[in-house]
Amino acid sequence: MPSAESQWRRLPDPPLLGAVAALLGLGLVMVYSASAPLATEQVGSSFQVVGRQLAYILMGLSVGAGCALTPPETWRRVAPIVLLAGLISLVLVLIPGVGERVAGAARWLDLGVARVQVSEPFKVAFILYLGSYLVRKGEARLATFVHGLLPILVIAGLAAALLLLEPDFGAAALVVGTGLVMGFLGGIRLRHLLAAALSALPFAAWAVFGSDYRYQRVAAFLDPWTDPLDSGFQLRQSLIAFGRGEYGGVGLGDGIQKLFYLPEPHTDFMFAVVGEELGLVGTLTLLALYGVVVRRGFIIAERAGDAYERLVAQGITFLLGFQALAHMGVNLGLLPTKGLTLPLVSYGGSSLVATLAALGILASIDLHRPGRATGRGRAAPRRVAGVAA
Repeated sequence: MPSAESQWRRLPDPPLLGAVAALLGLGLVMVYSASAPLATEQVGSSFQVVGRQLAYILMGLSVGAGCALTPPETWRRVAPIVLLAGLISLVLVLIPGVGERVAGAARWLDLGVARVQVSEPFKVAFILYLGSYLVRKGEARLATFVHGLLPILVIAGLAAALLLLEPDFGAAALVVGTGLVMGFLGGIRLRHLLAAALSALPFAAWAVFGSDYRYQRVAAFLDPWTDPLDSGFQLRQSLIAFGRGEYGGVGLGDGIQKLFYLPEPHTDFMFAVVGEELGLVGTLTLLALYGVVVRRGFIIAERAGDAYERLVAQGITFLLGFQALAHMGVNLGLLPTKGLTLPLVSYGGSSLVATLAALGILASIDLHRPGRATGRGRAAPRRVAGVAA
């Protein structure tokens, strides 16, 4: 009979699993605390939202387990297909009568059994494809602008344009940022990346100042007290929540900012709810757990079996870390307000399932790494398309 130690070693990176489990558990508690007043008023049951979150967690864990058991080579083969499906879904949500519009944004597809926010699975599809593209091109071709960075800019630019039409500025920024970081890690020259970033500044300025609501968000970010009851209301209430929480918080369930002061407290402003009810201790605990996830993700990337797996692991790790920091930055007034959930903690089916799927792919890379004592690991790093691991 296998010993407990051998069973532990068969798990894909136990510290990562522990941190993810802790974030899911903390998130479930905080979703209930943040959503109970709203759910009670709307449907008469304080468990309505948290019950859905639990169902999303179970669904996400099932999808993540399936992704973990799928060999990384399979993900590499299907990467172009999932990217194409992702781009098509970004177009479909913009078609009247096909995409579902909520609060003025066309971000969802109603599949009958579930409503999917298409930007969430697309971010994972983009990482899978970009890893295969960078490895397929090889170091020599990546050093040229036409064969290296330009195709990435075309795909990322097309996706960003579609996301801005929804509109979803946060997801667009994540896609472009992930593309640039993976391109740099994959071998694209830094001067090409810098030139692309500088040339994108006019488009970024247009994206901000060409839309009234995005301009108001930037203005409120710079000084939320100039319009405290309208454009600056969200950030002002978020800062009040952190101020009330101080070091130890006001107590779990005892926060008042979630009582119809903070907009979407169980999604976009979850970190502020944690700050008010659990204080500095709670926010630092969250930071530490995300730190573990990011550190273990990069460790998995370091010991990956080939260049493709390394790039995908780095892309997934960067995406999760950057989204968590962006959510926290918005809640703290360090970034303009945008609709980004706190990964694994905020309420949301599409975000939660896509995040757990991405973590499942990360686990797959760890399960199939060289030297694992499971009988399935490879004896030595492989070469993919002439690129050494």
